[in-house]
Amino acid sequence: MKDVDAEEHVSLCEALDRVLNKGVVVVGEVVISVADVDLIYLGLQVVLTSVETAREMSSRAARHTLCPTRSTP
Repeated sequence: MKDVDAEEHVSLCEALDRVLNKGVVVVGEVVISVADVDLIYLGLQVVLTSVETAREMSSRAARHTLCPTRSTP
């Protein structure tokens, strides 16, 4: 995949392809309040990626976080 210059336009399809291949994490907070009293707090964490990319990342993370197993006599 080629690099995009600042002046080059990217189609929606190309942008979506990049997002799904690399993955995106969106984090946000929403607070609904009345008269300075917080009534509802929503913490949002969304991961957007393809299934294939998620599997690759999961297997990479598993390889890096493997703990040595205890040997039992």
